[in-house]
Amino acid sequence: MTDAQTVEITAAGGRLDVELAAAAGITRSRAASLMEQGLCLVDGEPERKAGAKPRAGARVRLTIPAPQPAEPQPENIPLEILWQDNDLAVVVKPAGMVVHPAAGNPDGTLVNALLYALDHLGGIGGELRPGIVHRLDKDTSGLLLVAKNDTAQLALSRQLQQREMEKHYLALAEGILREDAGRIDMPIARSKRDRKQMTIDPQGREAVTEWRVLARGNGCTLLDVHILTGRTHQIRVHLRSIGHPVCGDPIYGYPKGLKVPRLMLHARSLAFTHPASGERMCFTAPLPEAFLRGIKAGGIQLPPALEET
Repeated sequence: MTDAQTVEITAAGGRLDVELAAAAGITRSRAASLMEQGLCLVDGEPERKAGAKPRAGARVRLTIPAPQPAEPQPENIPLEILWQDNDLAVVVKPAGMVVHPAAGNPDGTLVNALLYALDHLGGIGGELRPGIVHRLDKDTSGLLLVAKNDTAQLALSRQLQQREMEKHYLALAEGILREDAGRIDMPIARSKRDRKQMTIDPQGREAVTEWRVLARGNGCTLLDVHILTGRTHQIRVHLRSIGHPVCGDPIYGYPKGLKVPRLMLHARSLAFTHPASGERMCFTAPLPEAFLRGIKAGGIQLPPALEET
């Protein structure tokens, strides 16, 4: 593996991402990404803004990390597997685990764990990698469905698109929801102010969330949330849009909200049709200890149906 590359230039006074891209022989978006990671120094100080225009003559240094292996590597990471056969697996992702390797998270992800833990992994698209049918945010725990071959991946993805797969989450929301049930139908798009966040946008993609109250506590409400679409951060954005963000949400939550040990969002149940047998399968994920502590912090008595899991 080659070593990291360092590119040094004297600023000409234009946009820094453009100047660095030209000097390093990389794309402008790649230069901007490296800047966001703090790998660009202007006169010895980090510069993270792609559009920055340092003074002409400023000394600029960009570090380009050595390329990493293209394929994620198997890692022996503890993982709860509820079901697996030759076509698919149902696993429980813990809170704090990223699903896919990416910049800043090259290993320690769910994919790394799956490559180690699953047997009969045929691969997707001709590569030895599990097919993640749907995703969960890093800080969300719960059920994830994994395809082991192209046929299963296609069939399960089709069920997801045609809303034949049913997913329910538990969410502890800030405040008391007075109605017992509701539906949020608001399109979601990436925020123009912060590309890492999502927002309600009339020009965005369709997003539909149904919710039902399970219990009310001290300034919070425990909800069963059924999503009919699967947009990034959908539940978190939708609940914030009605004034009841998920407790413990570091992005969309209230800074002075209920003090809980984690993001209070858990993918609890999943139902789908097996692509080979045609059998309807239903799974339920146990409630993590930290999630139970968060519910207790809200003064909520867990409903009997949830106590059973």
